[in-house]
Amino acid sequence: MVNAGDMNGSGNLMDFLDEPFPDVGTYEDFHTIDWLREKSRDTDRHRKITSRSKESIWEFIKSLLDAWSGWVVMLLIGLKAGTLAGVIDLAVDWMTDLKEGVCLSAFWYSHEQCCWTSNETTFDDRDKCPQWQKWSELLVGQSEGASAYILNYFLYIMWALCFAFLAVSLVRVFAPYACGSGIPEIKTILSGFIIRGYLGKWTLLIKTVTLVLVVSSGLSLGKEGPLVHVACCCGNFFSSLFSKYSKNEGKRREVLSAAAAAGVSVAFGAPIGGVLFSLEEVSYYFPLKTLWRSFFAALVAAFTLRSINPFGNSRLVLFYVEYHTPWYMAELFPFILLGVFGGLWGTLFIRCNIAWCRRRKTTRLGKYPVLEVIAVTAITAIIAYPNPYTRRSTSELISELFNDCGALESSQLCDYINDPNMTRPVDDIPDRPAGPGVYTAMWQLALALVFKIVITIFTFGMKIPSGLFIPSMAVGAIAGRMVGIGVEQLAYHHHDWIIFRKWCRPGADCVTPGLYAMVGAAACLGGVTRMTVSLVVIMFELTGGLEYIVPLMAAAVTSKWVADAFGKEGIYEAHIHLNGYPFLDVKDEFTHRTLATDVMRPRRGEAPLSVLTQDSMTVEDVETLIKETDYNGFPVVVSKDSERLIGFAQRRELILAIKNARQRQDGVVSNSIVYFTEDPPELPPNSPHPLKLRRILNLSPFTVTDHTPMETVVDIFRKLGLRQCLVTRSGRLLGIITKKDVLRHMAQMANQDPESIMFN
Repeated sequence: MVNAGDMNGSGNLMDFLDEPFPDVGTYEDFHTIDWLREKSRDTDRHRKITSRSKESIWEFIKSLLDAWSGWVVMLLIGLKAGTLAGVIDLAVDWMTDLKEGVCLSAFWYSHEQCCWTSNETTFDDRDKCPQWQKWSELLVGQSEGASAYILNYFLYIMWALCFAFLAVSLVRVFAPYACGSGIPEIKTILSGFIIRGYLGKWTLLIKTVTLVLVVSSGLSLGKEGPLVHVACCCGNFFSSLFSKYSKNEGKRREVLSAAAAAGVSVAFGAPIGGVLFSLEEVSYYFPLKTLWRSFFAALVAAFTLRSINPFGNSRLVLFYVEYHTPWYMAELFPFILLGVFGGLWGTLFIRCNIAWCRRRKTTRLGKYPVLEVIAVTAITAIIAYPNPYTRRSTSELISELFNDCGALESSQLCDYINDPNMTRPVDDIPDRPAGPGVYTAMWQLALALVFKIVITIFTFGMKIPSGLFIPSMAVGAIAGRMVGIGVEQLAYHHHDWIIFRKWCRPGADCVTPGLYAMVGAAACLGGVTRMTVSLVVIMFELTGGLEYIVPLMAAAVTSKWVADAFGKEGIYEAHIHLNGYPFLDVKDEFTHRTLATDVMRPRRGEAPLSVLTQDSMTVEDVETLIKETDYNGFPVVVSKDSERLIGFAQRRELILAIKNARQRQDGVVSNSIVYFTEDPPELPPNSPHPLKLRRILNLSPFTVTDHTPMETVVDIFRKLGLRQCLVTRSGRLLGIITKKDVLRHMAQMANQDPESIMFN
């Protein structure tokens, strides 16, 4: 009998796996990462760098570079995300106006930019200037009349169809992952799931280009959600440049969490709201270090966007408002009613949209994504054009609804009947009776509200980039403005009522309809996404309305309570479940009294668990086991008789280890013994060289006993991000529970289809 010591130098051959080899520690597509393992690997890497830094000046410099690499990545993400957001904003403004006309002095100018540069523009007619011509003026020389209207109408539809067709074609041909909002997938990726290509360079390029096209087409969608996806693509690209992040999936997700914050920062001009959004809504693992870096990335992104100044108002946001009237306690009642409306709208939207998306996935409708986009775009453009509030871009609509009516406003919403004897300052205009323009605007807004509610259900989820923030805010802003005007007129005509008597005297400026629009927008966005803290912060950063936090909080909390009464899932969680992503939501509660033994595999009547033994299987045995099964890993036991647990080996690493051993070690053949112990087993003379695979063995796999409550097991999977845990009794292996088993069991307990969890 011989052992390793008698093999005259063969020890070096057998121990070649003590050095890392290519692709070890990586994961296959549609698999879940092992958070504990990634954390352990990063700790080992950091320990080595720290010990080496004391050896020489060069190693010390390398350790400093490693420490600063995280901040460098955040800087690059902020710069890139801010630049892309600025370019997208400018391009959307130009292409949206291109549907209605063109600037003769410089065709790349939007309507507003064109008239800014004109010397012939007056304040009263600031939207009209000789340099800007509608298509009817340019083509047939007429700006008024039925023929001019029909020509403009036709070209508006043609431009919209052209933009939408180009967008859906680019997505379908070059980057299928560029469709949708991206936030459900980002949430899933941040929870530890691998979706190769979802954050790739092609996806970044196509999503950026098509985002401009679809928003310009006039479809009922926004660019804010997709900008989070764009920022995460930037984060993934820059993290691949540094081995600290490219070789560790756990560290990469810290970068992506910060990138999500930068995305919201540039989408809304809300850096603090972006950090809170990443923390509350998107991230799965958010250590304090990531909080600081998210703040820095959001700051740089916001600064970059401010430098580009895409809105031309020297501010970060499009919806900046200045209200001159405080809110009163009696107004909390309509604010809470708007919160109720937001919660009901959120519930209605989620249920209808998920039903439509499920129908799209399960019927022939899903086979014709281009046709679907063209049909929805045509319907949207045909219905939207006659109504001035749906014809304009949704962002401009929200901006107008948020605005207070000053003395210089020319909007229909500000067509009040003025008192000719009024001598008040410009900023303190009293409540006045509504004029004909306000009544016209009210029924146009009512039609716009119905249209937006219906068309958004069918638009979100198509095979194009589509955000939900702006359409949801538009629905709430329209409803809020209408309620605000109603309360304002009620206060004016019935100021002697007890609810108005104390705070609304005749001739006073009591009610601000724009504030109601802002509160309604927050309520509807909260009802759809179920955000609370981050939503309120985003809204006050978005508008600059710092003193209106309490109304926003009241509406956000009410909308969440009402929506949660009908179902706990927000729109993003609903789409995660629809797509079958393996996402363990921290918000879900598991209250059933099942045990680990009820969920583990193998069950009674099933084949025994596939295991590896520590020193009695050959290379051929291991390869046969891998070939005959599709498991992601195998427990390693002392022997099949005792089944005492030693550790756990991943399938992918076994395959790579054996492949590398065959290439680099001459003595390894099919009947070579594979061993996972420190010392090789005793072998007969002339035996082929054994293969040591201890390096790829996880010696501390997470284990639970068979009587552990599933409530505890689910909590462990959530908080530690496990891929699997082994079930033992007195050290003897009984079975295994994977993340997929947990999700399947939770679905079963909730009376849902357990096979809806599609991925490993």
